[in-house]
Amino acid sequence: MSIPERIQALRKERDAVILAHNYQRPEIQDIADIVGDSLDLALSAKETTAAVIVLCGVDFMAETAKILNPGKTVLLPVKDATCPMAHQLTPDMIREARAAHPDASVVLYVNSTAESKALADIVCTSANAVRVVRSLETREVLFGPDCNLAAYVQNLVPEKEIIPLPPGGHCYVHDAFTLHDLEEARKRGGKIICHPECRPEIQKGADVIASTGGMVRAAPDAEAWNVLTEREMGYRLGTLFPGKTFYIKEEAICEDMKKITLQDLCRSLETMRYEVTLDPDVASRARVAIDRMIAVGRGPA
Repeated sequence: MSIPERIQALRKERDAVILAHNYQRPEIQDIADIVGDSLDLALSAKETTAAVIVLCGVDFMAETAKILNPGKTVLLPVKDATCPMAHQLTPDMIREARAAHPDASVVLYVNSTAESKALADIVCTSANAVRVVRSLETREVLFGPDCNLAAYVQNLVPEKEIIPLPPGGHCYVHDAFTLHDLEEARKRGGKIICHPECRPEIQKGADVIASTGGMVRAAPDAEAWNVLTEREMGYRLGTLFPGKTFYIKEEAICEDMKKITLQDLCRSLETMRYEVTLDPDVASRARVAIDRMIAVGRGPA
């Protein structure tokens, strides 16, 4: 029996659902039940009836799935698949910022730890960050941990004062896109679409700024796209829209997103490792912030 066949058999045996982020390896995307952005995965995790959730992504995504499904078993196939940006923000930083800005709301990007989410008023994803911030009554908003996403929100919600937390928090993959990449894209032709984790000057030069889910929704609008995000998004778009052209940057790789292999996924289902566990108090408080985000919904409005 091949590894994919074994995974299919174990999925039925365990009553498991496999969720995969758009940045996962192609073979992981191909075998997953659901592939999507962070908001897609959060909603799918909340709605699933499966007994076991296998999250092919990084740790904060698996934590979010567990927070939304405390009675289910949530597995992360590789224990150290993490998001470096999420760990740039600590709970102590949030407490200190709240003390300095007592009237501000705290909005945390879903790319944050459960301990940090437990101190937030509301969570957001890149798909709904603008909608989330607009939903708040406060003028001051402490926003972390991605300063580029904070700048994107500030540009679209000028009536608020967005305070990045920490000031230089960033995703090393998206922060590495340069004006040279924009120039090369213009020479190739096609529209340019970038993730809001890219730097403001990249956002300014793009035709469209969108989450990975937003990129899927935008794809029908042009025959060719220069996709300024993690490399595997090009595979996802090419799978969904085989008649279109998607240019990627081969070097735009999130190493942690690539840690999970088919062998790891199979072993996880066989041995039920690595199970995500969270402090009940942390999970309960973090869930309040996540549920508020889900209630706000998707979209820029």
